[in-house]
Amino acid sequence: MRKLDAQIQNPNLQTVDVAALPADQDTLMCRFTLKVLGGTGKPSACNSAPYQEKLQTIVRGYVENHGFSTLARRYAQNIANARFLWRNRMAAEAVEIRVNRKEEGETNSSWTFDALQIPLRGFTAEGDAERALGELAEVIRQGLSGESFVLLEVTAFARMGAGQEVFPSQELILDRDQHKKSKTLYTVDGVAGIHSQKLGNALRTIDTWYPRAAEHDMGPIAVEPYGSVTTQGTAFRQPKEKADFYTLLDNWILKDQEPPEEQQHFVLATIVRGGVFGEKAD
Repeated sequence: MRKLDAQIQNPNLQTVDVAALPADQDTLMCRFTLKVLGGTGKPSACNSAPYQEKLQTIVRGYVENHGFSTLARRYAQNIANARFLWRNRMAAEAVEIRVNRKEEGETNSSWTFDALQIPLRGFTAEGDAERALGELAEVIRQGLSGESFVLLEVTAFARMGAGQEVFPSQELILDRDQHKKSKTLYTVDGVAGIHSQKLGNALRTIDTWYPRAAEHDMGPIAVEPYGSVTTQGTAFRQPKEKADFYTLLDNWILKDQEPPEEQQHFVLATIVRGGVFGEKAD
């Protein structure tokens, strides 16, 4: 017992990175650019010509039946509601999002959103926000369908309070024995930043079609093949429920079993997300 008491009483000293606003500044600015690419369904590499042809066929069928409007609308909302700010959004008094569409160095269109008035758990909006979201979604749809080149500049202004702590991405340090700090923050030229992977995860948090979504009460989760949510330690699209990406895609391509419409949205969103999709060798 004495040894245990001594361990409890010893302070847990750590060396960590901390990011904060200057004492005379109260607003955090986050800026990134987003390029929307077409060519969905055309793999960069595929070792089976018949499989690739069938994949392109089902994607064309999806586009003809549904288009990219549903996905584009949800991507647009995750830009407008500043989901990509993560913890910074939760700690902000006000958040303004400005989106500019760039082409040939000139600003073609721009939209401004009050992020805190646009929900995180649903894909609805009202009034002027809904009209602006519709316009932004149409631009994203054009990019996904390959109708036009789309490059968006997204700038967020979050009023956090003068001198308040802000929360950038944390670096993954695999060899802790060679690293003195227990938490290392991501920086770009000395300025705190957010990893592109974390931005992408926020933008693709559109999956409300996973099994028993209402029962779980999680709201939308990021589009992942198995519906993985690392913060919950749970995969919401278990293969045993035949709701994972690989089961849905293989049944669609190999067995001509077309999934329900909402699962088609999920499959296409996963293809848009990208990745290496293959099977084990015999």
